[in-house]
Amino acid sequence: MVQQIADVHEVLRTVFGFEGLRAGQDTIVDSIMAGRDCLAIMPTGGGKSLCYQLPALCREGLTVVVSPLIALMKDQVDALQARGVPAAAVNSSLGADEYRQAMAALRSGELRIIYVAPERFGQEGFMNLLRSMQVGLLAIDEAHCLSQWGHDFRPDYLRLGRVRQELGYPQTVALTATATDAVRQDILNTLQLHDPAVIISGFGRDNLDFAITHCENRAAKFERIRQVIAKWKKGIIYCSTRKNVMTVFDEISGTGSQVVAYHAGMTDDEREFSQNAFISGRADVVVATNAFGMGIDRADVRFVLHFEIPGSVEAYYQEAGRAGRDGELSVCELLFNHADLKTQEFFFEGSNPSVQTIRSVYNLLRSRCNSNGELQMTVDQMGAELGKDVNPMAVGTALSALIHAGAITRSDVPGSNTKLTRLTDPAQPFAALPLDTNVIEEKARRDHKKIEAITRYAYSAGCRQRWILDYFGESSSGDCGHCDVCNAEEPGDVEDIDGEDLVIVRKALAGVARASRRQPDGSWQAIFGRAKIADMLRGSQRAGLPPQLTRLSTYGLLSNMTGAKLRALFRALQEGGLIATTGGELPLVTLTAKGEDVMKEKVPARLARRVWSSTAIKQVRPSTLKRRSERVLDALQLGRMDKALYDHLSELRRDLAAEFHMPVFRVLSTETLRALATVKPTTIEAASRLKGVGPWAKQHVLRAFVELIQDYEEV
Repeated sequence: MVQQIADVHEVLRTVFGFEGLRAGQDTIVDSIMAGRDCLAIMPTGGGKSLCYQLPALCREGLTVVVSPLIALMKDQVDALQARGVPAAAVNSSLGADEYRQAMAALRSGELRIIYVAPERFGQEGFMNLLRSMQVGLLAIDEAHCLSQWGHDFRPDYLRLGRVRQELGYPQTVALTATATDAVRQDILNTLQLHDPAVIISGFGRDNLDFAITHCENRAAKFERIRQVIAKWKKGIIYCSTRKNVMTVFDEISGTGSQVVAYHAGMTDDEREFSQNAFISGRADVVVATNAFGMGIDRADVRFVLHFEIPGSVEAYYQEAGRAGRDGELSVCELLFNHADLKTQEFFFEGSNPSVQTIRSVYNLLRSRCNSNGELQMTVDQMGAELGKDVNPMAVGTALSALIHAGAITRSDVPGSNTKLTRLTDPAQPFAALPLDTNVIEEKARRDHKKIEAITRYAYSAGCRQRWILDYFGESSSGDCGHCDVCNAEEPGDVEDIDGEDLVIVRKALAGVARASRRQPDGSWQAIFGRAKIADMLRGSQRAGLPPQLTRLSTYGLLSNMTGAKLRALFRALQEGGLIATTGGELPLVTLTAKGEDVMKEKVPARLARRVWSSTAIKQVRPSTLKRRSERVLDALQLGRMDKALYDHLSELRRDLAAEFHMPVFRVLSTETLRALATVKPTTIEAASRLKGVGPWAKQHVLRAFVELIQDYEEV
């Protein structure tokens, strides 16, 4: 047990200026002071840093804080030093003199807290120094970086389990703002915490109003941004790419607010200027990629806008949580257009190269290296060598996988922008490398599910905060009462449903009910996803449809509806609150109490008719299909891709990927999907001639894509 040397409440008051701790902070501090290892999950803005800074000043020994962000280190060290706390940071931004001063202070025992970048633990000299000292507490900030299932995995974090061992297993606290059950377990397993206190202080933020605005195009997004800035004044606009950062920055620079931009392609001086301008209040708005934000301490951020859909619910909630740290009302809004998902698909494919891609990169290195096993080539040059079909981002990820496997090393070349790649053993074939293909495939599967989850959130029709709490496994007491859904008036296109349309609605609800399980309390438990239930209602013969669904009385009940119209109906049912989609990892659909009342004709149905109504339904006639001439699938005759059809095919691909528990590109590649949307084949034979359609796709999923194209062509 580390000896206590000061009273916690006295230090809290005299050093930090607080009379008490917030709910959640107190439990974490008490556990640390009691000597227990901890895993603390606390939402952004909850005050995680105080949870380890306060105990660090009340007990003997050095507190080592691991952080992935230089900006966070600098801000917190500056704040501690201003309070008279001897603290320092060790990271790559330090000059030679600054580094020597920090290390001298560490050796002399002067420091109480030192912030360390994770890669620093790979230096033997630094580790030898820490081994010689009394490390009282190891605090690991942004602990989700430990987990390859987390949204911001950092390979350098993986060595922290070994670091704990080499330091004699000091008391450790791991902290993060967002972590699903899988990520929490990964953190605990990697660090091997002893009897840890797992403290989840709550994901709910009562002062944040969440909203989703569906935008038809960029012009609509720009208009909405101007409206939000005019009302809320100060905030952050997140974009997925550097290009979009500058596009948005140029578009809104004349709004009257002081706007700055921030992305990784800017110089260090440019990024530092933008960051300091925003934190100090000289700038009202920052347009940034996700490189901006962690550790940014500005309390009066009144809005966080996402210009495009991010890659996961975890990333979205962490970034949105940077609003309203002062407890005042703030808004967090996602500007959603379905087409934006293509960017996330690109990032997904780049972050999850197939084993074949990794093999191709390795074989290229072996074939091009010199006699010393060395090669000087940029990632872009490697990508060009491998061909235009290879995602250049995937090449960089493949190199990281090879580094992790010990197959290569990469180092800077003085005076050059390229890196030197050195093969550990140029004679070693790819098959002999210690690559765990199961882990590679599992990571791709989980990353794909993250995109699925954030897409379901974007299309959800219930309380926004309740959906998010459900996703993170935290029970909620009910709707938040202040998000855009809770405050919304009934949409203008909603109307009473009667006649044949009411029959269609009741049949669809009956299908959902039959595919669900009645609970003892009268509620419904979701069992199947939307794609399977829709296939059941249409009477699909597709392979993979569970036999129990084909035996239901509702099988084939809506066989006259096209797949596209049935999906539109399901969206209307969800928007009307008649069905619900679970917020967890699997997209399961079930009936709501309101939906049951409509199904039993206890209450009227009020929905948006849109394109699913009976007047727009057409029977797909086999005779029509026979009269269609088969298209010639010569690449020279490929015309312009049908974007609307491509979006429908992409949606189907995501549903099938969830059904078969695999990444989307394993179902069909994006290139093949584009070819389908261009050629529009209406027979299995024609579609199977397209490049990229292999035996598995032909057997398991191709019929579903062809049926969708048939439906689309009939409408």
